[in-house]
Amino acid sequence: MTKPATWPERNMWTDSAQERAHAYLDHARGIRGEVRFQLVTRALARHLPQRPCRVVDIGGGFGRQAILLARAGHSVTVVDNDETLLRAAADLVAAEPAEVGRRVRLVQGLGEEAPELVGTGFDLVCCHSVLLYLADPDPMLDALVRLAAPGGLVSLLTVNRDSQAMRDGLQGDWRGALATLLESSEQGGQYLPTRPDTPQDLGRRLAALGAPTVEWLGVRVFSDHRSGEPSPEEFADLCELEWQAGLRDPYRGLARLFHLVARRGAGPR
Repeated sequence: MTKPATWPERNMWTDSAQERAHAYLDHARGIRGEVRFQLVTRALARHLPQRPCRVVDIGGGFGRQAILLARAGHSVTVVDNDETLLRAAADLVAAEPAEVGRRVRLVQGLGEEAPELVGTGFDLVCCHSVLLYLADPDPMLDALVRLAAPGGLVSLLTVNRDSQAMRDGLQGDWRGALATLLESSEQGGQYLPTRPDTPQDLGRRLAALGAPTVEWLGVRVFSDHRSGEPSPEEFADLCELEWQAGLRDPYRGLARLFHLVARRGAGPR
């Protein structure tokens, strides 16, 4: 595929929605995609109150994260600007038992406009695999914190800047890994362009908005850097390995993705 223009020439979240949607569906429905959803759900359970919560999932994709949270008893509003992904989410929700499906609401719209679309006061605000497609994350971060209730959680999942050369290097693409390492951004042409972050930088940005970091974890320390899908028989062991590695240094710093959980303070926004 022809490599699209690089940052900051395009905003991949809106300018290449169809390309992004198909790439996301191809990837997220596999075993590695499910590892990510299970790890994020497990991390969120560490911090959510032990009661049904109001959740909004910005850029919720095909609805897998929403389904997992709805199965746990939470009410989830998915906001996504892409019709393809929302149709896939509707199909997934329809396949669930009625008591789970009725806890999920699908809304088309931009995440930056979500406070006006769906209101505020959410116990949990998710924004997973979205910031990596935004040239400027600040308007989205501001909207995410506004969506959260005082004391509510903000959950971010995005690409780890400090590990970008690992995938190509461990797959034997020495030239691609070298270029990525020297340029500090992914240079290979087989993936959609992404803008990486670090948990430290995002943590500072969120803290300035009144939502300091509670915890950050590495996601897919091992499985994202290998070629080919893991087998279903490996799934339980792989999830536990990834969970344990994602909690600890130095492993979490080598993960392809990081999951940051912040908590909005009690002050007004």
